[in-house]
Order: sequence, then C-alpha cells, then structure tokens
Amino acid sequence: MGVVWNVGRHPNTQMAYGIGGLSQWLPAHGGRSLTLLADAAVADTEVVARVQECAVWAGRSVERVVLTGPGSLEKVAELAGRLHGSELVVAVGGGTLLDQAKLAVLLASDPAVRDRLSVRHRSGLILLSAESVPRIPLVTVPTTVGTGSECSGAICLGTDQGKRLVLGNGLQPAVAVLDPVATRTLPVELLTEGILEVLFRTAGMYVGDHQELPTEDAFVLTLVERLVQLATELEDVRAGCATPGDRLRLEIAKLSGLSHSQWLNLDRDPCACKGWYLANELSTGLGLRKMTAAAALLPPLWERIAKADPRWGSAERLHRLWQVVASARKAPLPTGPADGIAALMDAWQVERGIDATPERIEEIAQATTRAWGDGLPTLGALTLSDVRQVMSAAIHTPAAAPGSPRPGATAGHRLPLASADGCTRNRNEERRLGHADRQDRGAGTGSSGDGVARADDGGARGAGRTVRLERPGELC
Repeated sequence: MGVVWNVGRHPNTQMAYGIGGLSQWLPAHGGRSLTLLADAAVADTEVVARVQECAVWAGRSVERVVLTGPGSLEKVAELAGRLHGSELVVAVGGGTLLDQAKLAVLLASDPAVRDRLSVRHRSGLILLSAESVPRIPLVTVPTTVGTGSECSGAICLGTDQGKRLVLGNGLQPAVAVLDPVATRTLPVELLTEGILEVLFRTAGMYVGDHQELPTEDAFVLTLVERLVQLATELEDVRAGCATPGDRLRLEIAKLSGLSHSQWLNLDRDPCACKGWYLANELSTGLGLRKMTAAAALLPPLWERIAKADPRWGSAERLHRLWQVVASARKAPLPTGPADGIAALMDAWQVERGIDATPERIEEIAQATTRAWGDGLPTLGALTLSDVRQVMSAAIHTPAAAPGSPRPGATAGHRLPLASADGCTRNRNEERRLGHADRQDRGAGTGSSGDGVARADDGGARGAGRTVRLERPGELC
C-alpha cells in the first residue's frame, strides 16, 4: 500500500447545502468575532448579505474584508496578520479568494509555513508539514464551480518563479457551504468550463494511473457520467437562451466539491494527472484561463495516451472512460477519445484556440520541464521533447504579421456563443459582472473595486465594518 495524500489528523471538510446550514453550524462553535472575506466581484451581492445576516443572527461581531485580485505570499501574510484576533473566518468567492483564505488562516496559526513557502523551489509542487494545522475554523462559500477549492487541501500560489501547487492537510477548510444563490450571477459559459475542469482533473487522475481500483474507479466513472448528464442539460439551456436554474447550478457545484473526495483517488499515484502541470504552465505563460489551456491540450494529450504511450496514461482506461462519456450524452460523439473530446468541447462551446510562436512554445515547454520534470515525480519519465510535442500540437503557430507587437505574442480564439436558434450572449456584459478571469485554478472571480476602505452602516447586512484591501493584478 503506497502513501496516500490528504489523509491526516485534520478532518475532511463538512458539507452544508444552503446558507441555512451555516445558521445551524455557528451556534455550536464558540467565540464571537468573525471575519468575512468577500471577493470584490460579489461583495455587494445577495450571497454575502445573507452570510453576514446569518452571522449577526448567531451573535457574531463581523469584520468584512473585501479582496481584489490574486494575492502574493506577502499580501496573504498581510491578510493573515489581520486574522489574529478572529475566532472564525468565512470566505465567499471564487477559487483564488478561497485559496488566499485557506493560506491566510494557516499562516495565522503557523508562521513556519511562510518560511517554507519563502524558500526558492525548482519544483512546482510544495508539500507542507502535516504538523501545520489551522487554529481558526474556515468556512468556504464558493461562488464559482470547477476548482473545488472549498473542499480541497490544495492551493495555487503565484511566485516570481511561476504558479506553484501547495498541498497540505492544514489547508483543508472546516466547512463548505453550497448554495445556488452564490452562483446566480455566474455566466453560463463559466458553468460549462467548470464542468470541463472537473472532468479534466478527474479523468486525468483516473487515466494517468494504470492500476485497477474497482471501488474507486466505479466512483470516478459514476461522477463522470453525472457530469456529462449535467453538461447536456446545460447545453439545452444555452440552446434555448434560458438561464440555468438553481437546481442545475447546485448539482454542478456538488460535483465540483465531491471531485476532491478521498475515495475517488485513494491509493492512486498523486502525480497521475500529467495534463494539469502542462495546463498550469501554458495558462500562466500565455496569460490564459486554465480551462482554455486545458481544452487545447486535451485532444493531443489523449491522442498520445490512445496510441499507447504509457508515460502519459493508460489507453485501456481512457477508452473505458470515453465509453462512459459517450453513453451519457444524448447526441452521438466520435468513438476515438481524442476526436471525441474535441467534438464534445466544441459542442459545449469551450474556447480552445491558442496562438503562439514556436519560440514562445519552447520557452513554456522548458519552464514546464524545469518545474515539474527533469527527475521530479510529477512528470516522471516524460522529457522536454514529450512536453514540446504535446504543446506544439495544441497551439497554432501563425505566420509573422507586419507590425506584430512583440515576438511570442499570443491570442486566445473564441468560439461564437450562438445557440441553434441564433441566440448570442454578450460576453462583454458578462465580463462586467467580474467573473471573466475566474476559470483558472487561480483566476478568482475577477478584479474589481477601487481599493478604498469603507465602513458598513450596520443596517440590514448586519453590524460590523468593512475593509477593502487592494491586490495586485498578476495572474495566479
């Protein structure tokens, strides 16, 4: 029996469906001071107001802190300093904000974590000590789907060397609250990308490990089947120019969190999802959302697995998984996994066109190998040549155009958002809502706000004060 990650003294995240569940949980936990961390994109929405009302009803004094954009280690450490007097933290936002909250709570409890993260690491993967545990309970309320950060013991952290994956049992939130009101303003295409993100992560772990685990494999395939069923429902909603209902959004959110369940990957190779490392570097290097990068990478990656290159994954398990995907969808799909996933993503209207020069591809391939390969267990036996081939197959290399702004310039091509009956959504308007940069493990729900501190009036949203902290606009 090999080493199993995310199994330690820190308990798994408790799940609550509906903000009403928080009302039941709060009275059972002592203390009166509560810090409410809110993403700027949703700070003035119903979900934050309801969480604050719930906290006040439970007799908590609330300090509301509004965060804008991704945070560096220094900024998260600054936030951790503000939490020293808090007895409970509730974080409302997308993947980036939840990652910041998880790390800030742990830094407030164990300053040694900052020392560990401050050391320059060649590896893109950083493991924290099992002895590092939070003293402040953290409740997460996700306003996006896909990352599942609300239920995981992992975060992404931007550094001057690139984006790092940090794992530790102490990063596991105490409670995750899933409520459809939290995703009510999330654009429909980001719901679709969220489904793809769960599929990308879950399939990567399943296919990337060759060993047969009958019970765990059955859980994975059941989750994948349900994902595709929900995606088909979402396709129908988009075709009719309708708005996804509360039930559909809650079901998608459930699978997003459940995808981090220990029982899906117990005793699997923790580094099985090779595509994640490539997507991480490609999205960072080209300034893309991670799902745009992942969508571009999936067809050539699955093509190599299907052609029986065992270093990328198991061809037999990939075909088995694809049969589940194809059977779960109403409309027919190509029988081959590589062609099939390309057709499925196009049907889902997921952006996957990327342009980059060969020189830029080479730079990113080298950065990927440096951070995740060259003897590190994450990429295993895969070489720079292997990484370069997959990335080159995923990216279009345009001819040099007169007046190009710089060598290696990139551009993500977008699929038209027209449904079968000609309905077109206004992406610019949806971006105004602050969600456009969310769909990366570290792209949060977007950046908005002017960075000005302000105080609540103590009205319907409850007593307390609000402080808005500015975050630099780097990609995480």
